[in-house]
Amino acid sequence: MNAQVISPASAQAKVTIIFTCVLAALAGLMFGLDIGVISGATQFIQAEYKVSDHMIEWIVSSMMFGAAVGAVGAGWLSATLGRKRSLILGAVLFILGSLLSGGAWSPETLIAARVVLGLAIGLATFTAPLYLAEVAPERIRGAMISTYQLMITIGILVAFLSDTALSYNGAWRWMLGIIAIPGVLFLLGVLFLPDSPRWLMMRGRRDEAIEVLMRLRGDADVVKREAADIEEQLKTPQRGWHLFKDNRNFRRSVWLGVLLQLMQQFTGMNVVMYYAPRIFKEMGYDTSAQMWFTALVGLTNVLATFIAIALIDRWGRKPILYTGFAVMAVGLGVVGTMMNNGIHDHGAQIFTVTMLLIFIVGFAMSAGPLVWTLCSEIQPLKGRDFGIACSTFTNWICNMIVGFTFLSLLNGIGNAHTFWLYAALNAVFILVTFWLVPETKGVTLEQIERNLMSGKRLREIGR
Repeated sequence: MNAQVISPASAQAKVTIIFTCVLAALAGLMFGLDIGVISGATQFIQAEYKVSDHMIEWIVSSMMFGAAVGAVGAGWLSATLGRKRSLILGAVLFILGSLLSGGAWSPETLIAARVVLGLAIGLATFTAPLYLAEVAPERIRGAMISTYQLMITIGILVAFLSDTALSYNGAWRWMLGIIAIPGVLFLLGVLFLPDSPRWLMMRGRRDEAIEVLMRLRGDADVVKREAADIEEQLKTPQRGWHLFKDNRNFRRSVWLGVLLQLMQQFTGMNVVMYYAPRIFKEMGYDTSAQMWFTALVGLTNVLATFIAIALIDRWGRKPILYTGFAVMAVGLGVVGTMMNNGIHDHGAQIFTVTMLLIFIVGFAMSAGPLVWTLCSEIQPLKGRDFGIACSTFTNWICNMIVGFTFLSLLNGIGNAHTFWLYAALNAVFILVTFWLVPETKGVTLEQIERNLMSGKRLREIGR
C-alpha cells in the first residue's frame, strides 16, 4: 500500500487551519473572561473603595459602553486597517485594559480601564467572526463560528472559577489583571496569521489574495474557484445606510434585528452573569458559597449551550425560542416568589438556586445563540453589514442598561419585584416571537431576502 503523500502546500494549509482554530478559541475565551471576571470582584471592590451600589453599577456597565463604541467603529476599522490589524489593535487594548484594571488606584480609574476593555471587546467581537468566516475553509466554517460561541461560555466559566479561587484572599486585582494572559496569547496568535483574502481583494491586492489562499487551501483548483466566488460577491457592494433610508422592507429587517437583541438582553441573563454573588447573598449564602454557586452558573451555561447546537436545525428557531422564554419566565417567577415569601431554610435555598439554574438553561438553549443566528439570517445581502452592526450596537447598549440598573432595582422595588419584572418580560417575549419572528429553519438566505423585499409579513419571510 502506498503511503499518502502530503504536499508542502497542504501541510502549510493544515498548520494555518490549526492557528485559525486557536484564534477562534482565544477570541471567544477572551470575550467570555471579560464578561465573567467582574462578577466575583465587585464585593471586594466595594469593600476596599467603600463605594455605593450605584458606583458598582458604573464600574460594571462601563465595559458595555466601551464595547458599544468599539462595535460602531469596528466596521470602518476592519475595512480600513484590515481584519488582522484590527484584531491586533483589539488584543493590545485588551491587555492594556486588563493590566490597568488590576492596578486601578481609584474607582474612576477602574471605570476608565473597563471602557478600554470594552473597546477591545467591541472590536474583537465584530472582527473575529468576520475574519474566521473569510479565512476558514468552507467545510469547517460552521464549526469555527460554533467554537467561537461555545468558548465565550467557557470563558465565563473560567472567569468564575478563577474568581472563586482568588476570593479566599479577596484578591480582586488579580481577578481583573490575570485575564491579560489570554490577551497576550491572542495577540501572538494573530501576528502569525495571514490577512483576509477577501479584504485583500477589496483593496485591489489580488496577487496577494491568491498567495494567501494558496497558503490556506493548498490546492490551486480550489483557490481559483474561491477567488472567482469572492470577486463575484464583491460586485454586490454594501449600501446599508442608503438602503435603510430608501427601502421600507429593509428597515423592517433592521428593526427586527434591533428588537431581537433587546429581547435577548432583557431576559435578565446578564444580570445573573454580572451580579451572581450578590443574588446568592440575597438568598442567604456566605461568600464562599456565593462564589461556588456562581461557578455552577457558568458550568450550567456551558453545558446548556450544547442543547441549542443539537436542536437548532431539528426543532427550528421559533419552537426553541418559545421553550426558552417560557422556561426563563417560570424560573425567574419562582425565584421572585421564593424571595417574596422568605428563604428560611437550606431546602428553600437549594430550591431557589435550582430554579435560577433552570433559568440559565432556558437562556443558553434559546435566546443566547439563536438571536445571533436570526440577526444574520434576516438581513439582505446589500445591507447585511449595516443591519448586523445596528443589532450588535443594540446588544451592547441594552447590556449596559441591564448592568447599570439591576442594583438600583433591587434597592428600589425589592428583590422579588425585580425578578418578577424580568419574568414578565420573558412572558411578553413569547408573544413577540409569535407575532414577529420568522421561522428560518431550512430556508436559504436568498429566499428569506426575496420574501422580505416582496413585502411579506416579518413572521412569514421564512416560508
